[in-house]
Amino acid sequence: MKSYTAVVERCPETGFYVGYVPGFPGAHSQGETFEELNDNLKEVIAMILNEGTPELLGEFVGTQVVEVT
Repeated sequence: MKSYTAVVERCPETGFYVGYVPGFPGAHSQGETFEELNDNLKEVIAMILNEGTPELLGEFVGTQVVEVT
């Protein structure tokens, strides 16, 4: 089993959770709940991996707080 880190945001227009895996082309989805988003991302990633292992274009490192005065 392989794990991927997804970045999740909430769309202000729809209220849906939108997620993507940084550096993983095509690995993005949405859902009304975190659980639905997770299930949808699993499905998308599995479909991509069925076509072969993609070359990851980057690696998620973390988040950073930027203070602007």
